[in-house]
Amino acid sequence: MKAVIHILATLTLIGIISGGALFSINDWAAPKIKYNEIEETKKAIFNVQPEAKDYARVEAEGIEVYEVYNDSNETIGYSLAYVGVGFQGNIRLIVGLSADIKKITAMQVLGHTETPGLGDIITKPKYADQFVGLDIPEYIGWIKAGTATPKENEIEAYSGATISQKSVVNILNAGIKHLRSLKEGGKL
Repeated sequence: MKAVIHILATLTLIGIISGGALFSINDWAAPKIKYNEIEETKKAIFNVQPEAKDYARVEAEGIEVYEVYNDSNETIGYSLAYVGVGFQGNIRLIVGLSADIKKITAMQVLGHTETPGLGDIITKPKYADQFVGLDIPEYIGWIKAGTATPKENEIEAYSGATISQKSVVNILNAGIKHLRSLKEGGKL
C-alpha cells in the first residue's frame, strides 16, 4: 500500500511539474509564433500580388483582407487571407485578387496539416500555379486531371489528394464570396 501511494504521489508531482513547464513554454512561444505568422503574411501579400508596392489592411468583419497599391498608390487589387477545413485540419491560405475580384493573380498556402507526399500537393507549383491568372466571374471550379480541358474558371485536381485540393477550392470560393459581399455592400 505504501508503494502505491508513493508511486501516485510521484506521478502527481511529475504531472504538475510537466504541466507547469508546458504552460510556461506556451506562454513564451505564443508571441513568437504570432509574430512569425504576421511576418509570413506580409511576405505572402507581395507573393500573391507581384505588381504591388504597398498595402493596407482593410478593417472588415470576419475577414482578413489587404488592399494593395501600385507605385502611384492606386488600388490594383486585394490579398485575401482565409482559413478553412482540409482533409486533416485547417488550411490557411492567401490569394491575390484583381480590384474587381474577377481574376486571381496567385495563391499560396500559408499553413496546413495535410498528409505529406499526398495532400501537401496544394503547396507545390504544379497545383498552385493553376490559379495564376484564373478568371473567376462567379466561382472557382475543378475537374479531375486529364479528364477534360479546364474552363476559364477551373483548375485540375490530381489523383491521390483530391480532398485537399477540393478543400482549397472551397476555401477560396467561400473567402471570395465573403469579400464580394462586403464590397457590394460598401463595407470595403
